[in-house]
Amino acid sequence: MNKELEYFKIGDSYGGNQNWFSDYMMKMGGCAAVTACDCSIYFSLYFGKNNMYPFSCDNISKKDYIEFSEIMKPYLRPRMNGIDTLDIFMNGYFDYIKDMGESNLSMKPLYGEESYDKAKNVVIQQIENKYPIPCLILHHKNHDFEEYVWHWFLLIGYKEYDDNIMVKAVTYGNYEWLDLKELWNTGHEKKGGLILFD
Repeated sequence: MNKELEYFKIGDSYGGNQNWFSDYMMKMGGCAAVTACDCSIYFSLYFGKNNMYPFSCDNISKKDYIEFSEIMKPYLRPRMNGIDTLDIFMNGYFDYIKDMGESNLSMKPLYGEESYDKAKNVVIQQIENKYPIPCLILHHKNHDFEEYVWHWFLLIGYKEYDDNIMVKAVTYGNYEWLDLKELWNTGHEKKGGLILFD
């Protein structure tokens, strides 16, 4: 089985890109805000939650996206240690959607300490229900995941093979397929996890 969510492009970029930001702190540490911005656009486009994105979805522009990131910044602002827990992200993004008048979207965490099997099953369930999945990776033993270290990004698809799945990860305006078992088993005590929408 496999499934990929519909997504959006901004010019040639697959979703938003924090490299667009001129604000130094947002460019260096704005990955949580980008993840929240992309989720908001996704919910506006595909769930009809038009109040979550304050610009037109008919032609999403880089200029509008940068302005949107400034709206999101107070809710998920870069900070000294980054947005390094699921709870910080959920609290900030919940405040944003509440201020936008959205009351029919909830979030719960799946902490990185949970088993791989539970993570795999939850990822499949969320994607089948058409929800994007914010993912936080803190440290990782595998240098192949270096660009995902201390980083928020989205999972928007899966492909099953044997007893494992590949996941479609979106960040910096691109996507790639990653082995979820390798991604999940970071080899470090301090872990991130997944945000589950409902």
